[in-house]
Amino acid sequence: MLNVFTLVNGRLFQQEIDDLAALAPLDPVWVDLERPTAEETSWIQQRFGLNIPSDAVDDDLEESARFYEEDNGELHIRSDFLIDAGDGPDAEPARNVRVAFILFQNRLFSIHGEDLPVFRLLRLRARRIPALIEDAKDVLLKLYDADAEYSADRLEGIYDGLEKVSARVLTQDVNDQAAGAALTAIAREEDLNGRIRRNVMDTRRALSFMMRSRMLTGDQFEEARQILRDIDSLDSHTAFLFDKINFLMDATVGFININQNKIIKIFSVASVALLPPTLIASIYGMNFKGIPELEWGYGYPFALCLMVASVAAPFIYFRRKGWLR
Repeated sequence: MLNVFTLVNGRLFQQEIDDLAALAPLDPVWVDLERPTAEETSWIQQRFGLNIPSDAVDDDLEESARFYEEDNGELHIRSDFLIDAGDGPDAEPARNVRVAFILFQNRLFSIHGEDLPVFRLLRLRARRIPALIEDAKDVLLKLYDADAEYSADRLEGIYDGLEKVSARVLTQDVNDQAAGAALTAIAREEDLNGRIRRNVMDTRRALSFMMRSRMLTGDQFEEARQILRDIDSLDSHTAFLFDKINFLMDATVGFININQNKIIKIFSVASVALLPPTLIASIYGMNFKGIPELEWGYGYPFALCLMVASVAAPFIYFRRKGWLR
């Protein structure tokens, strides 16, 4: 899919392009390629003289290939953007999607494999807010600004999710089934928190590269610094959430251990209580003529009563000590 965005009265105007003829008269500030076909990339080459790299969104790029400038003035940036499918057992796990940006002739070209929440957010804002964007570099900065805001919203969602888990784990009796569900929820939030941390780290690197390249105006440079300050605050929040996740994980595992210890305690008490009747049965099971009770008519019921008493006595003692609670 090929979408071009032109500035009309200070707002972004979006057009979906179906052929080269529709693209030829346009002077866009932003060209967005979502899962581009070979035909669409050829239109970009013919209209703007730009060759889209075949490995633009590959995940196995070397670190040195993520930020660089070509001799003809092309500025290449590879950034990861977050997609969080939301809550629920059927929701897909969060993931990071690679996006390739190319700044060329004061136009921004973006190439990615699927639609992204950050891109939808920018398109919505640019249509509603006049004079939000003035050039291609503004588009890129606003994308990174929206990315930081989206990450902050996801962090708030993580905190809310952990609060729900905390209410279940710390204020209720937790059985093994509830503990297993809590561990699953905690693991999901931990994965999302880690992806957000990776995402904002990647955004910080991209902004630092833009600031070092001296491509930004004074106002854009200050805006980039403000985004970096926002990212710094997100870093401290992700660290706090990691600590909370570790605490809840340890607490949940502790409840599982407590439940297992209760079961083991029952078996231990039962085995200790059954030792005396086993000893009595072993003594009276001996086949020696010298056993006094061997010929006694009440010997059998006496042995049974003795075994019952030897079982009851430990249980009464353990209950008074509180070991059976």
